[in-house]
Amino acid sequence: MRSHEYYMSLALDEARKAAKQGEVPIGAVIVKDDHVVARAYNLRETLQLPTAHAEHLAIERAAEALGTWRLEDCTLYVTLEPCVMCSGTIVMSRIARVVYGADDAKGGCSGSLMNLIQDTRMNHRADIITGVLSYSCSEILKSFFKALRQHKKCSQ
Repeated sequence: MRSHEYYMSLALDEARKAAKQGEVPIGAVIVKDDHVVARAYNLRETLQLPTAHAEHLAIERAAEALGTWRLEDCTLYVTLEPCVMCSGTIVMSRIARVVYGADDAKGGCSGSLMNLIQDTRMNHRADIITGVLSYSCSEILKSFFKALRQHKKCSQ
């Protein structure tokens, strides 16, 4: 079995694709039985859809690839802690495990602001592993937003 770091590095590759398109660099990979079944990165700006988060898109692609919405034996690797929408989608798709890199103090719903993924009132809960390649996952976001601020400053 490959390591969490290996799969997170694939999610980081997806995040880099997002950055090249001017999207917030967040990437996601879904794994089942040690095989990648789906990959995605943020496409909110490109598609002009509020739901086009990396996790949400990866879950849709995994369901299509596997022919089922029940992703019970799957692990989601994502570079940033899932938000409320993505955490809800994780619960509803019954993903077994979520592995993320960087915490999101302002919007994270997998441990930071709340923990929707493990809320005992829900009919499904996923295991969570945090901090995998956290430095790299944080740095790609920091660099992206720093460049964006500098670009805006130069445009004024």
